[in-house]
Amino acid sequence: MSKIVIDTNVILSGLRSNLGASYLLLKELGKGKFIVNLSVPLVFEYESALCRADAGCPLSVEEVRDVLDYLCIVSVPHEIHYLWRPFLSDPKDDMVLELAVASGSEFIVTYNLKDFQGIGCFGVKAVTPRYLLQKKGIL
Repeated sequence: MSKIVIDTNVILSGLRSNLGASYLLLKELGKGKFIVNLSVPLVFEYESALCRADAGCPLSVEEVRDVLDYLCIVSVPHEIHYLWRPFLSDPKDDMVLELAVASGSEFIVTYNLKDFQGIGCFGVKAVTPRYLLQKKGIL
């Protein structure tokens, strides 16, 4: 089973539309096909991004919290005990990378592949939701 960390843009995309790989990935969570890894800072980042008025998320704040509660239930929590920032240009991306490294994740699932260039030295690969689903034979 692949260990993954899901970037915020994938969560938002999956909640904005029920068409596409992001939505399908979210539907597959909790079915034993992936081990999703989370940290408290990443959950706060999800909440902040999804609840912004300009995010385009069609869910209410309560519904977003319900989704995040479910995500917390089906994910493995991790505490990050070290920071070696900055490695990437965006501190929020560094937070995702730190979680991926600490959890031994194989993949960071994101639409911003260019933002994660150079992470191969950590044994992590940035992939799109479509790539991951195809690799798992779901698409």
